[in-house]
Amino acid sequence: MKLPIASAFLAALLTATSAGAGIITFEAAGSNAAAITPTRDAFRVAVGGGAVAGANGSFGGLRREINWDGVPDIFADPNLLPGNFFNVNSPRGVVFSTPGTGFLVSANAGGVAPPLFGFPNDFQTFSPQRLFTAINSNITDVTFFDPGTATAATTSAFAAVFVDVEVASLTKLEFFDEFGALLYARNVLVGGNQGLSFLGGVADAGERIGRVRITAGLNTILANGVLGNPNDDVVVMDDFLYAEPLASTSVPEPATVALFALGLVGCFASLRRRPR
Repeated sequence: MKLPIASAFLAALLTATSAGAGIITFEAAGSNAAAITPTRDAFRVAVGGGAVAGANGSFGGLRREINWDGVPDIFADPNLLPGNFFNVNSPRGVVFSTPGTGFLVSANAGGVAPPLFGFPNDFQTFSPQRLFTAINSNITDVTFFDPGTATAATTSAFAAVFVDVEVASLTKLEFFDEFGALLYARNVLVGGNQGLSFLGGVADAGERIGRVRITAGLNTILANGVLGNPNDDVVVMDDFLYAEPLASTSVPEPATVALFALGLVGCFASLRRRPR
């Protein structure tokens, strides 16, 4: 084989490994739950699994949901929620991490701490009564596991409800594959003060999501009624919805495939230069 042919082969291979259809977006925003419910329902239909939850938020083994309302008081404001709660206590195949100091689920009315993180003029719920936020950070990373195990997994869809998105381009979702390559990034629509926003994505060409990064506004919550600063947009979250996590399979990284192809090109070039 001549070198130009090998080069053409490499170009075709690189194109194949980098090509792929995009993520289908589901998004809506408005002043109340009615404004985003049809889009939430369309996302549910796209993922599958029906409308009635089974054990651990499982919808027919096709979809999982977290609405925070089943979190016990011992793991709600003012107490921190363990990052692995939804893979250990209630195994739904997700573990949360943050550059901040932990996670907080809001208290129910009549509890020790005021509900809505102490900000009744800023937040409302999509599914009463609890909300979710990272503490001392606006970043939440969601990593997927085979539910109830330490086996890494991936999903094909993820969505979240956001509360009080008032400033454009500060709140977003980013999807990464199991090797850390960015698959999708999109800003959340503005819902206004106390408003609700929904953003989700469904992979339509076999893409697998290994991690989701949620950037929620620019401000942070430090404790009930305490913000990182008095000026910037503070955003929290309600329901999470995602396709059932599936244990990862051993698939070569695109970069690994490309390096293998480069090696082939080198071999072909060496053979071409070899004296007869």
